Amino acid sequence: MTIQSIQAMIKRFGVVAALLVIVACTPLVKYHGYIPLEEDLARIVVGQDTRESVQALVGPPTSGGVLDGSGYYYVASQFRTFGAFAPEEVTREVVAITFSDARVVSNIERFSLEDGKVVTLSRRVTDSGVRDTTFIRQLLGSIGRFDAGSFLGSDG
Repeated sequence: MTIQSIQAMIKRFGVVAALLVIVACTPLVKYHGYIPLEEDLARIVVGQDTRESVQALVGPPTSGGVLDGSGYYYVASQFRTFGAFAPEEVTREVVAITFSDARVVSNIERFSLEDGKVVTLSRRVTDSGVRDTTFIRQLLGSIGRFDAGSFLGSDG
């Protein structure tokens, strides 16, 4: 081998190593969950639509009301991962559709998470009482508190 061929091989190795480092540090973005489109939510009539018509218009909810089944919750999150680092949740949005005791839509709200606080993005309410906000706060406030072990049963 000549010195020129060794230098060419070192340059090729350097280029390949640089490309590997660049590719490893490229962020991967993953989306989880489902939020209905604003146009679909606009078709829901507060005080008129029922649970069944909401499900037909925007699809089944991600989650239901925790205590009395009073609402539908649609949750979407965006996670970003850099190289070997743990995924980081970048955004989380919740659409809450609550129902009256007569199973009719009483409220449609859209929440987001900014600086660790729940922020109401939009609200369509028939009455002044907003229920189940503690569930939404818990849902949005749980960022970063999940680990694989909490989802797997341990027999040990």
